[in-house]
Amino acid sequence: MKFHWFLPTTGDSRAIVGGGHGLHRAHGHSAAEVYRPPSVDYLGQIARSAEQLGFEAVLTPTGTFCEDAWLVTSALTQVTKRLKFLVAFRPGALSPTLAAQMAATYQRISDGRLLLNIVTGGETTEQKRFGDHLSKDERYARTDEFLSIVRGAWEGPFDFKGTYYDVEGAQVAESPSPVPELYFGGSSAAAGPVAAKHVNVYLTWGEPPSQVATKLDWIRELAAAQGRTLRFGIRLHVITRDTSGEAWEEAQRLLDRIDPADIASAKAILGRSDSVGQQRMLALHQGFDHGKARELEIHPNLWAGVGLVRGGAGTALVGSHQEVADLIEEYASLGIEEFVLSGYPHLEEAYWFGEGVLPELRRRGLFEAPVPVLRSA
Repeated sequence: MKFHWFLPTTGDSRAIVGGGHGLHRAHGHSAAEVYRPPSVDYLGQIARSAEQLGFEAVLTPTGTFCEDAWLVTSALTQVTKRLKFLVAFRPGALSPTLAAQMAATYQRISDGRLLLNIVTGGETTEQKRFGDHLSKDERYARTDEFLSIVRGAWEGPFDFKGTYYDVEGAQVAESPSPVPELYFGGSSAAAGPVAAKHVNVYLTWGEPPSQVATKLDWIRELAAAQGRTLRFGIRLHVITRDTSGEAWEEAQRLLDRIDPADIASAKAILGRSDSVGQQRMLALHQGFDHGKARELEIHPNLWAGVGLVRGGAGTALVGSHQEVADLIEEYASLGIEEFVLSGYPHLEEAYWFGEGVLPELRRRGLFEAPVPVLRSA
């Protein structure tokens, strides 16, 4: 199994930093909560810690209220040695040939440490900010063409004429080595065929294992029809402590610091989303306004509290290091090989997981630390 961490490019705090997927940033209402801006120095601390602890890569999000993922991570390649960067970006925001060129350059300056997270976009209002007025199904159809051109340009020259793109002789100065792996998520009927055709790793948000199993079977069937086999990953938050009681106390602390006004605002905005995945996340805490953290335990040690104010991934693994490892094993039994994790604050929670859960998984024979990359001379 591979474990990835997260770079909080909207900022960080000891409270849940809401926002994402079209939401403005919100980070609690207690005067005791200190907001940590997403400076290169702070993000560099997280990246270096993730590298030291044994994480494979760090996911860097995309959106209006994030710092740009390409620029931030390219800076961080200079203060890390082995760590890979899973850069999220939207196909509709740049040309496919330019994306191919950017990725090829990135691989050369980083010694091959780029991974790409393709975000087709599920929030219409957010897409319109970038001049994208296509419907959701049209966006997935465009992503299909986009990825065909990107892969073609890496091998180029490549000609393509479709509904959304018309390129002649697309190519890059030098093919990237290695070719960046493509990560992609989507729960709608339009998303599945694109994943099956193009990507290396299909990502799902952290739904209960029974729901995840159904989704993975769907993608496996689509990929098999294309003669392909994909890997699977899952996006989750995590709260892990030496004991279960301590972990749930932390979940309660986070919940108590959420402003009810932020919950109401997030619910109203995300409720208008045309993202199937987002609606599935919202359903996990439907009807909850305030109360005890354990009321949002939707599966043993799986907590839906983060999604009250945060768009996108809204569930967390919560428990002792052994309990969290058990749930990771349960997901792994379904075919999940990669775990993209985060926690508040991201610097401290990386250590809780890296020093608590990873050694437990290593003892079980389920994890080996990544092999260091030899930098070019």
